[in-house]
Amino acid sequence: MRDRRFVLRGLTALSLMPVAGCAGAPVPAAVPARYRGVTDGGFPVQAVPAAYLGGRNARVEVAYTGPEPAGSIVVDPFARVLYLVTGPQHAFRYGVAVGREGRNFSGSAVVARKAAWPPWRPTANMIRQNPELYAPYAAGLPPGPPNPMGARALYLYRGGRDTFYRIHGTFEMSAVGKATVAGCIRLFNQDAIDLHDRVPLGTPVRVRSPAESLALEGRFAEDAQGYLVPLPA
Repeated sequence: MRDRRFVLRGLTALSLMPVAGCAGAPVPAAVPARYRGVTDGGFPVQAVPAAYLGGRNARVEVAYTGPEPAGSIVVDPFARVLYLVTGPQHAFRYGVAVGREGRNFSGSAVVARKAAWPPWRPTANMIRQNPELYAPYAAGLPPGPPNPMGARALYLYRGGRDTFYRIHGTFEMSAVGKATVAGCIRLFNQDAIDLHDRVPLGTPVRVRSPAESLALEGRFAEDAQGYLVPLPA
């Protein structure tokens, strides 16, 4: 089989990909300390290039206007951000990669399982829908690069049942801020580690609807690189 780094989109190592910034958005001059390279659990976590941290991709503390209480995770796949609500009108905001339209989870769930450096196996549905892409990985991949789950994963359940929807890290750093093939929510590995360490089991998760996103985040359009650019109100 070919080198697996080249076979499955979403598993590509950073070193194989060009760096491109978010068009129309300011880009940090240097990589913040929280995005520098580290070794975690015996695996390398590469630094996030500054060019990927433009727009709303970098983790920041923000004023939060949504109705969810402290301790909630709120995913907005349309604005491509995730909030961890920490208090009244306060939250951490993370940039995320999301699934293409029609492949997103919606509604409410809870974090019923957390894992550091989890293994990965495509679901039967993924293999059935795209056998050329996923069938070679039917037996799964062990933890670490190039496993698409990245450094951490939060497993979402609803009514006591696994939704097969995850919030997890990614080695494909250029995907953050874009709508990609897989339906799960992906963060820079540094942010996945941060979120994993902040939330306990049982954390409620809400995924916004298009109407909620429009009301709270405003309108966006994609630029030529696939990043979101805010539109005038």
